[in-house]
Amino acid sequence: MMEKYSKQQIQTELDKINQDLEDEQKWCISDEKLSKTFKFKSFIRAFGWMSQIAIWAEKLNHHPEWFNVYNKVEVQLTTHDVGGISELDFKLAQKMEAFSK
Repeated sequence: MMEKYSKQQIQTELDKINQDLEDEQKWCISDEKLSKTFKFKSFIRAFGWMSQIAIWAEKLNHHPEWFNVYNKVEVQLTTHDVGGISELDFKLAQKMEAFSK
């Protein structure tokens, strides 16, 4: 069963996922959710990325809260079943990073 991460676990995982990212590209915690804004070259690239991630989200049975305007996608991840951030959020975040390159 999935468990809610402690603040220390969250910080450890944030450090890992952010280690090769520029400051403006880093994940953060906002409203107690794992958050990031992705920027793409165009609307079609942003939408294509969202379509790819939707397939992974379905495979993981973990669906993001996201908002798209033109070339930006704002993402917030949390595991509702545990009432906070869990391993599942970081797994989906890693997929998002991999497909955003």
